[in-house]
Amino acid sequence: MTTGRWEFWIDRGGTFTDVVGRRPDGRLVTGKLLSHHPERYRDAAVAGIRMMLGLGPDEPVPAERVSVVKMGTTVATNALLERTGEPTVLLITEGFRDALRIAYQNRPRIFDRHIVLPEALYDRVIEVPERIGAHGEPVRPLDPDRVRAALLRARADGLRSAAVVLLHGYRHADHERAVAELARRAGFTQVSCSHEVSPLMKLVPRGDTTVVDAYLSPILRRYVDEIAAQLPGIRLMFMQSNGGLRQAEHFRGKDAVLSGPAGGVVG
Repeated sequence: MTTGRWEFWIDRGGTFTDVVGRRPDGRLVTGKLLSHHPERYRDAAVAGIRMMLGLGPDEPVPAERVSVVKMGTTVATNALLERTGEPTVLLITEGFRDALRIAYQNRPRIFDRHIVLPEALYDRVIEVPERIGAHGEPVRPLDPDRVRAALLRARADGLRSAAVVLLHGYRHADHERAVAELARRAGFTQVSCSHEVSPLMKLVPRGDTTVVDAYLSPILRRYVDEIAAQLPGIRLMFMQSNGGLRQAEHFRGKDAVLSGPAGGVVG
């Protein structure tokens, strides 16, 4: 079955970008480009599409000739491995500032005397004076003035991304919503809340996934927006780490990597 238009499947890696196109007559064509070649093109994926459509390097891609573009990219994974994500502040219930660092104390090499912990993705921790019980009962009211002051200091120091992870926030999210609003008003451009990103009962995997989302979403968003701007009117989808596809406008950091069962992050 054909749609009368081209379809593209693209794997955008760190070194090479592979492009598979299906012509309107159903035949498959393939291409391979360097992922980084600024002297010739802005982005290899779009350059591959133009090449197969017979377009010049600066010609717009006509939407009426392409039905869909489906992409897999290592942009987020590379940023995670190279630690080049967005500087992030973690906001967590007071008394739990080291919870994600301690995690479950897994020791795959139990006889090692010197334990080297992986580098944390967040640059700063703000302990949020608040507490909601497991059944939603108020234990400690949120102190917005203290949170606001800490957020403004972090913003002044150049942090732009915030991960909000509060105790029992997966189920009782009022305080997380309030803290998120404070962060946005303080000028944070990326705010990830655990009850939206990963509404799981356990604090550590929920927190790790939320931090990853805050750390990687700005990087991923910039790349997705760049591609979408060069393919206006064309359906654009990105492959998630679970193998599924997500519309470009909804693709975010948590979709690009998996959070491991022990709070680690798996690319």
